[in-house]
Amino acid sequence: MASIIMEPIISLNIIPIPAKRCGIFCIFANGIERNDMMMKRISKMMMTMLLMVVCCTQVGAQGFSREPMPEGSYSPVTNINHNGYPRVLKDNSVMFRVQAPQAQLVQIDLCGTKYDMTKGEDGIWTVTTKPQVPGFHYYFLVVDGVSTADPASQTFFGCSRWSSAIEIHEQGMNDFEVQDVPHGEVRTIYYYSKVDEAWRPLLVYTPAGYNESKETYPVVYIQHGGGEDHRGWMEQGRTAQIMDNLIAAGKAVPMIVVSSNSNVHARNGGFGGGYSWQGMQAFRSEMIDNIIPFVEKTYRVKKDRKSRAMCGLSMGGGQSFYIGLRDPEVFANVGVFSTGMFGGIQGASNFDLEKEVPGMLTDTKTFNQQFDVFFVSCGEQDPRIEYTRNIVKKMREGGVEVKFNSYPGDHEWQVWRKSLHEFAQYLFR
Repeated sequence: MASIIMEPIISLNIIPIPAKRCGIFCIFANGIERNDMMMKRISKMMMTMLLMVVCCTQVGAQGFSREPMPEGSYSPVTNINHNGYPRVLKDNSVMFRVQAPQAQLVQIDLCGTKYDMTKGEDGIWTVTTKPQVPGFHYYFLVVDGVSTADPASQTFFGCSRWSSAIEIHEQGMNDFEVQDVPHGEVRTIYYYSKVDEAWRPLLVYTPAGYNESKETYPVVYIQHGGGEDHRGWMEQGRTAQIMDNLIAAGKAVPMIVVSSNSNVHARNGGFGGGYSWQGMQAFRSEMIDNIIPFVEKTYRVKKDRKSRAMCGLSMGGGQSFYIGLRDPEVFANVGVFSTGMFGGIQGASNFDLEKEVPGMLTDTKTFNQQFDVFFVSCGEQDPRIEYTRNIVKKMREGGVEVKFNSYPGDHEWQVWRKSLHEFAQYLFR
């Protein structure tokens, strides 16, 4: 906590407290010191104020001592207090500190691995994890068996709940950071879904210069993974930073990116997920019949198939595969990131390319002519990687023109950021 210089408080035997913790009392008390006449008017309020002092002093006493931070450590951008914990150490391990003097067991659940914390005499629990790969990682604080978000972290919607997260910096990934370049905008806008029979949100990135320009732009429709929603790509995925930097460097053409919530529950039954053509129908209708017409009515966009792309990660990769590849009259560009439908997840096996995308292997020439870009990616430590490599090999042996890349990392956001970063550079050339 930053140092705070306190002015004297009235001459009561009360320990001064930081103004940031009890601003109302400190301002009020200083006023008392300057004007004794006010004492007559606030006698009935003094006990309340004294109780506030006690309360705030107890809160202040719970803060960590001002001991030096571990040498070479840094506070991740996902922290609320950049002078606090968790801290990323030199080897990318993470040190956590949690004050819970009454707890019996405190753990950190980081990427599915639980670390038991050690309690000190001061009631502060500590633990240092094993080194982590660079990127964005969800984590939870588990106190006596209850899993919750860590108050020390910003929160993000992931794992089907509000989650804490820690960002491990990776050298050379400046395109994922805010740079001194022209910046676009991310807007929240609502459209009416005839599938869900409700108003639903979109997050829309428009490139720098959109507001001043009269030009029309191509569009990428980008899909999140299971347990996430429309916020994922713009917040965890850093879509705006990636696009701003690529466009400014001339590595990508100016384009609009639309992030929708694909967790659609059709009123007549069906859910917007599932790795099958049938399972995709609710969201397919949402995308083609609701989202695209709304975007093309609301924004200055190009309305031909060659100016539309669909991509997504994990569940969104499966949606992009089925909807994008089976609707070539709508999309001419498709990106599939870390999907589990080829294998590597429970229930996925013996994926039949020709059955799932008729004509891909039996009329490959036509298939290739329909798509300007077909891109597949996966993390190198993701359980899906070998299945993905095998299916890409089968595609290529059949003559399918598919681009493929893998990146260090598991089923995680750094892989997906890199996937978007590469995919965007191929589009609309």
